[in-house]
Amino acid sequence: MMTRPRALFFGTPQFAVPCLDALCDVADVVRVISQPDRPAGRGLAEQAPPVKQRAIERGIPVMQPTKVKPPELAAELKALDVEVALVVAYGRILPKGLLEAPRRGCVNVHASLLPRWRGAAPIQWAVAEGDAESGVCLMEMDEGLDTGPVFARAATPIGADETAGELGPRLSAMGAELVRAALPRWLAGELRAEAQDPSGVTLARLLTKEDGFVDLGWSAQQVHDRARGMHPWPGASAMLVEPGRAPVRVKLHRTRVLEREGVHGAPGAIVAAGGNGIEIACGTGRLALLELQLEGRKKLGAAEFLAGRRLAEGTRLIREGSEP
Repeated sequence: MMTRPRALFFGTPQFAVPCLDALCDVADVVRVISQPDRPAGRGLAEQAPPVKQRAIERGIPVMQPTKVKPPELAAELKALDVEVALVVAYGRILPKGLLEAPRRGCVNVHASLLPRWRGAAPIQWAVAEGDAESGVCLMEMDEGLDTGPVFARAATPIGADETAGELGPRLSAMGAELVRAALPRWLAGELRAEAQDPSGVTLARLLTKEDGFVDLGWSAQQVHDRARGMHPWPGASAMLVEPGRAPVRVKLHRTRVLEREGVHGAPGAIVAAGGNGIEIACGTGRLALLELQLEGRKKLGAAEFLAGRRLAEGTRLIREGSEP
């Protein structure tokens, strides 16, 4: 019977929890390293990250360093004499000393089909840019930003109306299954990592609130994809401009493309409101708003929204920051 390898796990959010469970299935996890507790909720009470909570449930000691560069941390982890470290959405770039602390180095579960969407927000940008598929990769880590060679991958289609918030849990589960299936084979020398093709590199930069500002001059498909990709954070939004009223921000929680081609009015103009939702003319095509939320109000379906607020003729949506 083969001895189970000793391992470390680096991770922080809920996305990483299934991968921690998967690693526990194939290795003896001797430490979990997670980000420090952060204020959360209305009361801003200190809250442990989901990975820490899961580690405590499993009885695994947890470390929460505020800095990862001090050599003392690398020395402490190296002294644990582990075979490998699995890194999943930890939230910090690991320095060379930490990468080399395990005998076989560190393996990353990355939520994209590398080399596409290297970086901090691969799920969101894959959806926001209208990719037909996404997936997960297991990668040998180096000092670059998701630049290491890949030894396992799994792909999945992205649904036409699927949001980043819906795709994330699916990729998390896929990553966990890939860890169970491929990590032991890699440790046994059965899988060989291959260098990424530099011609296919795209970067998934960290999201900002401004990334949610949609421009109705885009095509209906582009607006729909951006709204899906920015859900749940930062959320897609525009300014609702109604005759006789002050402009108000509106969140576009759920949208649907009605027509991809053609010009149906000035971009942002509301061309109909009824069974299909609130229909908006885009640069090309038409978009339906199915769920929306005025600033300071609750989220509503289109029919419920229209029952409480009649939209006058000439009402339109414009990009935040532009002139009415």
